[in-house]
Amino acid sequence: MSFIGKTGRLIGLTALRQLVSDSMAIDMGSASTLIAVRGRGVVVDEPSVVAVNKVNGEVIAVGIEAHKMQGREARDVTVIAPLVDGVVADFERTKTMLDHFVRKARSGLSHFSRRAIMSVISEVTQVEQRALLAAAEEARITRVYMIEEGQGAAIGAGVPVHDEHAAAVVDIGAGTTNVAAIISGSIIASRAERIGSSDIDLAIMDRLRRHRGLTIGVQTAERLKLELSSAIEPEEPNKKINVRGRDVQTGSPGAVDITAAEVYTITLPIIRRIAEEVRSMLTELAPEVAGDIYERGLILTGGGALLEGLPQYLQRELDLVVRVADDPRFAIVRGLAQLYEEPLLLRRVSRTEAHPLMDTEATAFET
Repeated sequence: MSFIGKTGRLIGLTALRQLVSDSMAIDMGSASTLIAVRGRGVVVDEPSVVAVNKVNGEVIAVGIEAHKMQGREARDVTVIAPLVDGVVADFERTKTMLDHFVRKARSGLSHFSRRAIMSVISEVTQVEQRALLAAAEEARITRVYMIEEGQGAAIGAGVPVHDEHAAAVVDIGAGTTNVAAIISGSIIASRAERIGSSDIDLAIMDRLRRHRGLTIGVQTAERLKLELSSAIEPEEPNKKINVRGRDVQTGSPGAVDITAAEVYTITLPIIRRIAEEVRSMLTELAPEVAGDIYERGLILTGGGALLEGLPQYLQRELDLVVRVADDPRFAIVRGLAQLYEEPLLLRRVSRTEAHPLMDTEATAFET
C-alpha cells in the first residue's frame, strides 16, 4: 500500500475513533442500572424501569423520570421493570432502556462504544444471555464480554486478581443473591438464588394488605424497608411510621402505623433464606478452599448488603467473619471496569468470546 493510501486509512481510523466512546462496564440489575466509563467512573445510576403508554405501547420515560411516575401513573401509562430476577423479562423494553442509558453514558459526539463488559448472574441461560447481547447490539456496542456478577463483585470489593487463596463474596441485589468463591480472579464455585432485597418490599406490601387492611405501593414499601427493616432485633422496636394507602375494604384512602418490630418479623424469613443459600454453597467447597474462607470470612456486596444488622446476622448464623465492601452497590460495576486493566484475565473469564456485534473495523483500535 502506498504512503498516501496508508495515511488515508489512518486518517479514516482517527475520524472513526472520534465517534467512539470509551469502553463501558454495565451492571444491569432488576432495581437499577449502573454504567461506568473507563477513565470517567460511574456516569449512570438510574432505576431499571420504563414508563409505557398503554394505548400504543410507546416508551415515554426511562430510569429516573419513569420512577417518578411509579405509583402515580396517568390512566393510560404503566411503569414496568423489564428485568426480573436479574434477567430479561421484556426484551423490547430492555433494548430501549439499555439504549437510553448507554446514550447518556457516552460523551461528546460519540455514537458507538468500542467495548462493554456486562454482568450476568451465575446461572444465566443461553437464551437469557443472547437477549442481553441483542440489547447491547441495539445500543450500538461493538464488542461485548459477559462476566459473572460474583467475579465482578469480588474484584470490585478488593480481592486481588492474582491471589492464590480463596475468597468468598455474597452479592445481594434487588432480585437475586449471588454467592461465589474466587481464586486467582477465577470462579471455582458459584450459585444464584432468585431472591433479594426487593422480596422484603413485596413481603411488607403483602403483610399490610392481609393483616392491616391497607394496600400500599412499591415506593412506600421500599421506604419502610430503608427506614425500619433490620436483620437483627431492632434497638428501637417501637419506632413507628404512619403509612398511607388505600383501605382494602372500603377502597377509600387510609393509614396505619407500622413498627420496626413488625417489619423485623417480615424481614427475617427472607434473610434466613439468603443465609441458607450461602450455607448450602459453602458445603460444596473443597476442604482447602473451605479452610481459606474460614480464615478470611465473607465479603458482602450489592445494595442488600446495606440492610441494618445483616453482617451480624450472617456472622452468627454461619460462624464466619463477615464484612461489607466499600460502597457495596458499586462493587460489581467497579470490578467490571477494573477488568479492562487485566486484558488476559478478561478474555480468560468471559462467558462469551470477545463477541463482535458490529463492523470489526470499529474495533481495530482497541487497547
